[in-house]
Amino acid sequence: MTENVNEATFLYPWFGEPSMAHAKGQKGVSCNPYQRGLRETMTIQVRACALSDVAAIRDQYRNEMNCQIVHDSIHARAGWSKEYLLEMKGNAVGYGSLAVAGPWTETHTLYEFYVIEERRQQLFALFEALLANCNALKIETQTNDALLTVMLNTYARNIQAEAILFRDGFETALQPQGASFRARTAKDVEQLKALELDDGAGWVVTWNGEIAGAGGVLYHYNRPYGDVYMKIAESFRRKGFGAYLVQELKRECRDSGSAPAARCNVRNEASRKTLQKAGFVPCGNLVSGEL
Repeated sequence: MTENVNEATFLYPWFGEPSMAHAKGQKGVSCNPYQRGLRETMTIQVRACALSDVAAIRDQYRNEMNCQIVHDSIHARAGWSKEYLLEMKGNAVGYGSLAVAGPWTETHTLYEFYVIEERRQQLFALFEALLANCNALKIETQTNDALLTVMLNTYARNIQAEAILFRDGFETALQPQGASFRARTAKDVEQLKALELDDGAGWVVTWNGEIAGAGGVLYHYNRPYGDVYMKIAESFRRKGFGAYLVQELKRECRDSGSAPAARCNVRNEASRKTLQKAGFVPCGNLVSGEL
């Protein structure tokens, strides 16, 4: 059911493209678009809506992204996201998503913005209309999301990179001496807790039978992507067990029909090197900025 709240209409003058003479800076050509004549007035409508109202356009967005979408699961959390439908001449042309709960309770943050290809000449006007209606305080996106990254760099300030995003690039054949990989069992829980590892992880790496680390794959992102995570116990670090564990988690992910992905903090050099050693390659950053 559509929520008919926060509806707003915006009128924008649209002048089309400047002439080639104007683009080349030739003398005697007016720089004032009003002197070239008004070609079209855009009417943009922005309204809060249900997730189902933007589902078809979101499918286009996800297909165009063709990668793991880090914030995809926010939509599935009740009360965490507000959706805004963008319309022109009564037709849906795009949408925006605002995170309003969880880590974003106090700082409402735009995390998705998409416009269909036929209306991208009006991209900035559509984004300004969205901003005027949603009262966002921040933008947070991944740099392989081209549209929202452009908006971030155009409208935001104090822009920061928070994480490095990785995609699966290479298969590796790492095998540290004495290391093995297996599924976690109920008998492992107490030892995992003692080592300050995730006792709910699906898999463990052992060294001569002793647990050295644990990890798993999270599947609550857009399919077919799975997010690889792991941790090695302090006394077992710098021995190659981390890269081996990531390698085997990638294999499990692929064997289940999914595509491995991962990320780490931009300042975590050790994690970055581990992921690359296991065949991950960087594909973007998670970035944010204030509005």
